[in-house]
Amino acid sequence: MIDVQRLRILRAVAEHGSFNQAAAALHLTPSAVSQHVAVLERSLGAQVVARSTRGVTLTQAGRIMVSAAEAVAAELEHARQQVDQLSSGRVQLTVATFTSGGRLLLPGALPRLLAANPRTVLHVREGEPEDTLPLVRQGAVDVALAYHFDGPLPVGPGPSSGLEWTPLLEDPLYVVLPESHRLAGSDLLDLAELAAEPWVLGCLRTEAYLRRYAERAGFAPELRGTTTDYFFARSLVAAGMGISLIPSIALAPEIPGLRTVPIRPPGPIRHIGVAAISRSDRPHVTTLIQALREQAVRQQ
Repeated sequence: MIDVQRLRILRAVAEHGSFNQAAAALHLTPSAVSQHVAVLERSLGAQVVARSTRGVTLTQAGRIMVSAAEAVAAELEHARQQVDQLSSGRVQLTVATFTSGGRLLLPGALPRLLAANPRTVLHVREGEPEDTLPLVRQGAVDVALAYHFDGPLPVGPGPSSGLEWTPLLEDPLYVVLPESHRLAGSDLLDLAELAAEPWVLGCLRTEAYLRRYAERAGFAPELRGTTTDYFFARSLVAAGMGISLIPSIALAPEIPGLRTVPIRPPGPIRHIGVAAISRSDRPHVTTLIQALREQAVRQQ
């Protein structure tokens, strides 16, 4: 039989990339962590980590076991919540969200959830998709409002992902310029027209996205500033520091002195959706996802 504690230790090793760091996180000694992993490998008859002087990496068997460990952790957390509900009569619901999506969609969706489930105790935590989606898999949060750019969905299809992705809306990115800029009167812009411009960005992930699109247009963008707040980035544009690339839902509130111009199709788009573990026994999660879908329709 596979020991759940050893699965937990393997998850920590996978997360931290070394026995020492996993041991520190778990308040164990590195030798204890190593011994637990070795016993797990003997019980499986397969190597789960590849050891080297630079740390440890998961083998294919190790990745399978970490995926199973996340599913087990989620099931245990769900069971704990059900036991809590038996004694309190209340439903605990934790929602993770990125800032601009949460500001747009959650305030309009939550009243419906609370009206349908008045004994729901709601918790909201902020974070980017790369941080919050693993928390859904682990059962630490129930729902994650998230986004992805072009490419695959942040959760792949099939049972191995452990998550179900519900698309909500498409969020195109716009060029934001000072209204005195020579191109501010344009109806559409090609990124190639902006090759000589300095940029100020409001999200580190937007930087990678801009670089990818700029490379297709034949130039490397000059970055004058990177922030983690779109309003701050637009404020720097208004101050004349450069131009920016901003998702449509992050264009409010308006800042005087700025002009927003769409990019000629096919332009960059952020795809917004909600991720949850698919269950038939969580009506409060189903209600929230439906409320988010309705709120997204109102915004289009």
